[in-house]
Amino acid sequence: MKLLIVDDHPVLREGLAALLRQAGPDTCIVQAENATMALGLLDLHSDLDVVVLDLMMPGIGGMAAITEFGRKRPDLPVIVLSSSEDPHEARRALALGALGYVPKSAGQHTLISAIELVMKGEIYVPPLILAEGTPRSGPQHSSVIGSAASLTERQLDVLRRLSAGQPNKVIAYELDLSEKTVKAHITAIFKALNVVNRTQAAAIGREAGII
Repeated sequence: MKLLIVDDHPVLREGLAALLRQAGPDTCIVQAENATMALGLLDLHSDLDVVVLDLMMPGIGGMAAITEFGRKRPDLPVIVLSSSEDPHEARRALALGALGYVPKSAGQHTLISAIELVMKGEIYVPPLILAEGTPRSGPQHSSVIGSAASLTERQLDVLRRLSAGQPNKVIAYELDLSEKTVKAHITAIFKALNVVNRTQAAAIGREAGII
């Protein structure tokens, strides 16, 4: 497993690298002190598995960096590691394409668990978002229901299968797609429905009458 750590604090980067090496003897760590350097490293390390990204950095900020990573390497998962515990900030990062959001106050092995989850094609949603809940009524909820109707036929196929509890590997097999393509569809579905996990996506899909 090859990981890219992006943080402007060298001591924190080294501490993270030491922690992440516990994930296995074959874990390789690449470090960058800012997003500009990190984006440049993508050309040198085509075999990266995950990016661990801080939000508060000089130059290109973390939110903008998420978008740039998605544009340059849409297949490369990004996990945000942030000092912020604001659920709105976490939701924004996930909406931009991050596949995980881990507060720096979380236990030391939470990040490893999040990486393992994301590597399986899932999204790591922090408890701070789950505790906030999902809006069930009002203009915002109505807008989300409307967005459900705009999903493509392929996205609907994926939504139906993930709602049935099928893992990405099975969905890919049944729809004759690669797992990376399935992940991309799931990310697009989550963005369209303004949700952060499969349970919420399935609930919105059922309420909208599209699955």
